[in-house]
Amino acid sequence: MLSIPFVAGSPNWIDLATPDQEAATAFYGALFGWEFRSAGPEFGGYGMYLLDGKTVGGVMQGTQEQAGKSSWSVYFRTADAEATARTVEAAGGESLSGPHDVATLGRLSVFRDSTGAPFSTWQPGEHTGMGVVNDPNTLCWTELYTTDVPAAAAFYHSVFGWETSSASYPGGTYTMAAPAGRGPEANVAGFVRTGEPGAGYWLPYFEVADADATVAEAQRLGGSVVMEPVDLPGVGRLAKATDPQGAQFALIKSESAGA
Repeated sequence: MLSIPFVAGSPNWIDLATPDQEAATAFYGALFGWEFRSAGPEFGGYGMYLLDGKTVGGVMQGTQEQAGKSSWSVYFRTADAEATARTVEAAGGESLSGPHDVATLGRLSVFRDSTGAPFSTWQPGEHTGMGVVNDPNTLCWTELYTTDVPAAAAFYHSVFGWETSSASYPGGTYTMAAPAGRGPEANVAGFVRTGEPGAGYWLPYFEVADADATVAEAQRLGGSVVMEPVDLPGVGRLAKATDPQGAQFALIKSESAGA
């Protein structure tokens, strides 16, 4: 489970790159009640999504190279951006951007892991990350889709010290990871094998009060259903969807969140 304050290696930020920031903001505002707040003209249109005054993520207009594409990015906390960059490369990953300062807010790096999935790190400055997690309409889980689960688990262990555990579910075994020394009760991420080469990605999960109603609302607002709601014993009821611009996300009504 995610927790604040964020420890090293835990997800501490997410943001959306979209070709239509205004339309995306309208969608998530209607779906989750998020409000947009500009980070200021010096940040090139980047803005924050807030829920009841607390930050839940960010949004930016996609670059020309990303035209037509929309996706969520997951960031993981690091205390030393340069050391993490060196570790990523030593573990077989690739540095794509940074580390570089984002004003006085923190240090940002973008990487590709050893199996090809992009991810980012954030070394906090004045901006420590999300202001709320696990509550309805906020981030509660992250999931890596990868061509090689054991290799991905080994990579993130090298980079962040993640410790893995597994659980058996219908159809197979699910590998989960927790920050170093925190134990399985502090799991923050899961690994899912995908058979599509080069298609690795991180997927954010948002806690919701009603998975069926929320995925139906996402579809009504112009999104698409990727996976209809299903029950996962001991976990909750989950579904997957995309926003109207194609960014994929997951929804879950966790059993631990109450009936």
